[in-house]
Amino acid sequence: MTGQQRGEETRSNILGAALECFGRRGYEATGVAEICKRARVTKGAFYYHFPTKQAVFLELFNRWLEGIDNQLAEARSEAASVPEGLLRMASKAQGVFDAASGQLSMFLEFWTEAQHDPAVREVILAPYRRYRDYLSEIIQAGIQEQTLKSVDPDVAAQVMVSLAVGLVLQGVLDPKGADWGKTTRNAIQILLEGLQKK
Repeated sequence: MTGQQRGEETRSNILGAALECFGRRGYEATGVAEICKRARVTKGAFYYHFPTKQAVFLELFNRWLEGIDNQLAEARSEAASVPEGLLRMASKAQGVFDAASGQLSMFLEFWTEAQHDPAVREVILAPYRRYRDYLSEIIQAGIQEQTLKSVDPDVAAQVMVSLAVGLVLQGVLDPKGADWGKTTRNAIQILLEGLQKK
């Protein structure tokens, strides 16, 4: 194993241990020493890879978002029209719910920490804003291709982001309460019925 491979393995072990510790005990109650013990690394190895506990916390959040970003981009690129693209994006929702499964405490930690720490708040809010802007551009494209009605794309995008956040929260709180992937597709279909030109 090369030095680079060992470094990547150590980094991955730290992230996995932190995810477990934050999920079980919470962000504030988890110390670097506990993460190091669970990951079987020294504090020196921890600080070589991450400057702070917060950096690990935010890396976990960003890794989850990367998976979502990749799925959305793939779904959009395969679509012939905006409505089809939005439905394809909704069909990727099951993967989002699968990735979030069992992570209720971690999601609550992200949101709780965002209330107390302005730096975390900015990192947590940035993707919501990015998704809103992304969806607004998509809706504007649908208006231009004349598959969607002339609506305020920013408002429509905000509704979609709010719907997505609400569905993820419900899916994390009550994973067996519904087929959340199917529910997401149906919800987008209902929205599209109101947005599409007849």
